[in-house]
This record gives sequence, C-alpha cells and structure tokens, in this order.
Amino acid sequence: MDPKQEQSVRRRRLHPEGALLLTGMVVLFAFTLIYLYYAYRTRVAFWITAPCLFILSVLAFRFFRFPNRVYPGEEGGAVVAPSDGVVVVIEEVFEPEVLRCNCIQMSIFMSIFDVHAQWVPVEGRATYVRHHSGQYMPAYLPKSSVQNERSTILFETKEGQRVLMRQVAGAVARRVVTYLEEGKWYRHNEDLGFIKFGSRIDLYLPLGSEICVQLDDPVRGNLSTLARLPKSPLQESE
Repeated sequence: MDPKQEQSVRRRRLHPEGALLLTGMVVLFAFTLIYLYYAYRTRVAFWITAPCLFILSVLAFRFFRFPNRVYPGEEGGAVVAPSDGVVVVIEEVFEPEVLRCNCIQMSIFMSIFDVHAQWVPVEGRATYVRHHSGQYMPAYLPKSSVQNERSTILFETKEGQRVLMRQVAGAVARRVVTYLEEGKWYRHNEDLGFIKFGSRIDLYLPLGSEICVQLDDPVRGNLSTLARLPKSPLQESE
C-alpha cells in the first residue's frame, strides 16, 4: 500500500450519524449492568450479560467508524469508489430517471461489516439531489436500485461530463443520509453521506469511460480508483 494511503487509513474516528445511537446504547448498557450487579446476590446474570453487551458495543462502534482517508490518486477525471464494498455490477444500461441515455452502471455492495460512510466520487457540481422513499428489499437485487429507499445525486464536471450516483438502502437499512446540496461544487475527500446497515451504491458513468476494476473486486471508499472519464467534446476540440 502507498505510504500516503496507509497513513490516511491509520487515522480513524466515529461518524456523527452514530453519535446519538451510540450514546444511548452506552447509557442503557451501563444501567443494565449496574442493575444486574446489585439486584442479584449471585451476580451470575451480570457475568453472563456483561460480555454479550461488550461484544454488541464493539460491533456498533465498528459499524459507525469513519476513517479519515485522503484520495492518493490523480485529480480531474478519476472516478473514486464512494464507499467500501465489492463490485457486483459492471454493465451498459439505459438510465431512465435522470440521464435518460445509455451509460455504464457500476454497483458496489456493502456488507454490514464495511464502512458505511460515503465520499464524493468525482469532482463536479451537484446539479440534482433527490431522496426517494421506498421498499427495503435485499440490496443485491437489481430492482432495489429503483424500488428501495434511495438518494440520487447528479454530478457535472468542469468538462461537462455527467456522473450519476445512488445511495440505495437494503433489507436491513432504514435510513439514507445525503449531505450534498444542489448547485454546490464538490471535490474528492468530501463527506457525502451515510447509509445505516447493509446497502449498495450505484454509479452511472458516460460510455467510453476507462474501467479500472473488475467484477467481485473489493474496493475501499475514497481510496480505490473505479474508472477514468472519457474526454468530453469540449476537451477534444481544444
């Protein structure tokens, strides 16, 4: 691993989305253990419950971890993995909701053990940001992209290329959070949002993009380069 990349991964923190839940959980667990310790003379219940609650706490804190990562690659036309996970789709499709044209779909499936924070995948202006209520089917199903709860963000680069991203909730996920606002310019390394529990990310890239990963490849958010955008007509005329 590149030294800059390794250093960026080493610094870790918790995501703000977990602050309230983790605080409430710690307080509840503490009162539960105090009660069990003093309520029963044998304290068997305390010694059985304590390790269980400790393991649950470790898993919860691990889920809301938020590595302070810095993208180590090139700027400009790079499409960076917005989240951790495994690449489950690379195919040409017709995107009917926003782009209304053929494009390359790339999907990343996140298990419950992956970092569930998302980073900005390309440098550009957010020209479309929408949240859609929906169902909670398993995120690995193709129809989850259009039927599950999701947020859709359209980026337009300075060269005029358009990249669409969707945060898609899964069977367990119950909340999709997006921080971006329409009209603002965003760069790599910026915090895009968070999806609570198992979910997926869909990216729709212009045809002709150079794909840098393969199916079933593991990727790391804000570290792995997924693709490089093709030159736009504006660039080719220069």
